[in-house]
Amino acid sequence: MLKEAPDHFDAELLLKIYDLRREQVMRESRYAIARDFWPRSAAEVLDVLRPDHPHNTAWRQVTGYWEMVYSMARNGVIHAEFLAENNGEGLYLFAKVEPYLAELRAAGNPATLRNTEWIATNTEAGKGTLAYFRGRVAKALAAK
Repeated sequence: MLKEAPDHFDAELLLKIYDLRREQVMRESRYAIARDFWPRSAAEVLDVLRPDHPHNTAWRQVTGYWEMVYSMARNGVIHAEFLAENNGEGLYLFAKVEPYLAELRAAGNPATLRNTEWIATNTEAGKGTLAYFRGRVAKALAAK
Protein backbone atom coordinates (compact mmCIF):
# COMPACT_ATOMS: atom_id res chain seq x y z
CA MET A 1 0.00 0.00 0.00
CA LEU A 2 1.37 3.39 -0.97
CA LYS A 3 1.70 6.05 1.67
CA GLU A 4 -0.95 8.78 1.64
CA ALA A 5 1.27 11.54 3.01
CA PRO A 6 4.90 11.94 4.01
CA ASP A 7 5.82 11.87 7.69
CA HIS A 8 8.97 12.26 9.79
CA PHE A 9 10.07 8.72 8.90
CA ASP A 10 10.06 9.72 5.23
CA ALA A 11 12.16 12.76 6.08
CA GLU A 12 14.65 10.59 7.95
CA LEU A 13 14.90 8.18 5.01
CA LEU A 14 15.28 11.06 2.58
CA LEU A 15 18.20 12.47 4.58
CA LYS A 16 19.83 9.03 4.74
CA ILE A 17 19.42 8.63 0.97
CA TYR A 18 21.08 12.00 0.49
CA ASP A 19 23.89 11.08 2.86
CA LEU A 20 24.59 7.82 1.01
CA ARG A 21 24.89 9.72 -2.27
CA ARG A 22 27.83 11.61 -0.77
CA GLU A 23 29.90 8.49 -0.08
CA GLN A 24 33.15 8.87 -2.06
CA VAL A 25 32.89 5.86 -4.38
CA MET A 26 29.22 6.57 -5.02
CA ARG A 27 29.99 10.21 -5.74
CA GLU A 28 32.70 9.22 -8.25
CA SER A 29 30.38 6.73 -9.94
CA ARG A 30 27.56 9.27 -10.16
CA TYR A 31 29.93 11.82 -11.62
CA ALA A 32 31.32 9.38 -14.21
CA ILE A 33 27.85 8.40 -15.42
CA ALA A 34 26.58 11.98 -15.47
CA ARG A 35 29.67 13.33 -17.23
CA ASP A 36 30.81 10.53 -19.54
CA PHE A 37 27.84 8.30 -20.34
CA TRP A 38 26.01 9.70 -23.39
CA PRO A 39 24.65 6.77 -25.39
CA ARG A 40 23.41 7.44 -28.92
CA SER A 41 22.33 3.88 -29.65
CA ALA A 42 21.19 0.69 -27.99
CA ALA A 43 24.60 -0.77 -28.79
CA GLU A 44 26.29 1.93 -26.72
CA VAL A 45 23.98 1.23 -23.80
CA LEU A 46 24.56 -2.51 -24.07
CA ASP A 47 28.30 -1.89 -24.30
CA VAL A 48 28.37 -0.56 -20.73
CA LEU A 49 27.10 -3.95 -19.52
CA ARG A 50 30.39 -5.59 -20.52
CA PRO A 51 32.48 -6.25 -17.39
CA ASP A 52 35.56 -4.76 -19.08
CA HIS A 53 33.81 -1.50 -20.05
CA PRO A 54 35.39 1.46 -18.22
CA HIS A 55 31.98 2.58 -16.89
CA ASN A 56 30.57 -0.84 -16.02
CA THR A 57 31.26 -0.54 -12.30
CA ALA A 58 29.87 2.99 -12.15
CA TRP A 59 26.81 1.91 -14.15
CA ARG A 60 26.11 -0.98 -11.78
CA GLN A 61 26.61 1.15 -8.69
CA VAL A 62 24.46 4.05 -9.87
CA THR A 63 21.63 2.02 -11.37
CA GLY A 64 21.62 -0.32 -8.37
CA TYR A 65 21.45 2.60 -5.98
CA TRP A 66 18.57 4.38 -7.74
CA GLU A 67 16.65 1.16 -8.24
CA MET A 68 16.93 0.46 -4.52
CA VAL A 69 15.88 4.00 -3.62
CA TYR A 70 12.94 4.11 -6.02
CA SER A 71 11.81 0.63 -4.95
CA MET A 72 11.14 2.10 -1.51
CA ALA A 73 8.50 4.31 -3.09
CA ARG A 74 7.06 1.63 -5.38
CA ASN A 75 6.65 -0.64 -2.36
CA GLY A 76 5.19 1.97 -0.03
CA VAL A 77 8.16 2.33 2.32
CA ILE A 78 8.50 6.05 1.59
CA HIS A 79 5.99 8.51 0.20
CA ALA A 80 6.47 8.34 -3.58
CA GLU A 81 5.74 11.96 -4.47
CA PHE A 82 7.92 13.22 -1.62
CA LEU A 83 10.80 11.04 -2.79
CA ALA A 84 10.38 12.03 -6.44
CA GLU A 85 10.33 15.74 -5.54
CA ASN A 86 13.69 15.41 -3.85
CA ASN A 87 15.53 12.71 -5.79
CA GLY A 88 15.39 13.15 -9.53
CA GLU A 89 18.97 12.24 -10.35
CA GLY A 90 18.06 8.66 -11.20
CA LEU A 91 15.62 10.05 -13.75
CA TYR A 92 18.51 11.84 -15.45
CA LEU A 93 20.15 8.48 -16.10
CA PHE A 94 16.78 7.04 -17.12
CA ALA A 95 16.33 9.84 -19.68
CA LYS A 96 19.67 8.86 -21.20
CA VAL A 97 18.73 5.20 -21.67
CA GLU A 98 14.95 5.38 -22.05
CA PRO A 99 15.03 5.26 -25.87
CA TYR A 100 16.95 1.98 -25.63
CA LEU A 101 15.16 0.46 -22.63
CA ALA A 102 13.49 -2.36 -24.58
CA GLU A 103 16.84 -3.49 -26.00
CA LEU A 104 18.51 -3.17 -22.60
CA ARG A 105 15.86 -5.33 -20.97
CA ALA A 106 15.87 -7.88 -23.80
CA ALA A 107 19.65 -8.27 -23.57
CA GLY A 108 19.69 -8.84 -19.84
CA ASN A 109 17.26 -8.46 -17.00
CA PRO A 110 13.66 -7.71 -18.06
CA ALA A 111 13.22 -5.77 -14.81
CA THR A 112 16.11 -3.37 -15.49
CA LEU A 113 15.21 0.11 -14.22
CA ARG A 114 11.61 -0.90 -13.47
CA ASN A 115 11.54 1.06 -10.20
CA THR A 116 12.98 4.13 -11.89
CA GLU A 117 10.40 3.80 -14.65
CA TRP A 118 7.70 3.47 -11.99
CA ILE A 119 8.74 6.75 -10.33
CA ALA A 120 8.86 8.40 -13.76
CA THR A 121 5.36 7.31 -14.72
CA ASN A 122 3.45 7.13 -11.43
CA THR A 123 4.30 10.41 -9.70
CA GLU A 124 3.66 13.93 -10.89
CA ALA A 125 7.12 15.02 -9.76
CA GLY A 126 8.66 12.07 -11.61
CA LYS A 127 6.77 12.87 -14.81
CA GLY A 128 7.83 16.51 -14.67
CA THR A 129 11.43 15.74 -13.81
CA LEU A 130 11.72 13.15 -16.59
CA ALA A 131 10.27 15.60 -19.12
CA TYR A 132 12.84 18.18 -18.02
CA PHE A 133 15.71 15.68 -18.25
CA ARG A 134 14.60 14.42 -21.66
CA GLY A 135 15.01 17.97 -22.92
CA ARG A 136 18.37 18.37 -21.22
CA VAL A 137 19.66 15.10 -22.63
CA ALA A 138 18.47 15.94 -26.15
CA LYS A 139 20.16 19.34 -25.95
CA ALA A 140 23.42 17.85 -24.64
CA LEU A 141 23.48 15.14 -27.31
CA ALA A 142 22.83 17.72 -30.03
CA ALA A 143 25.80 19.74 -28.79
CA LYS A 144 28.19 16.76 -28.75
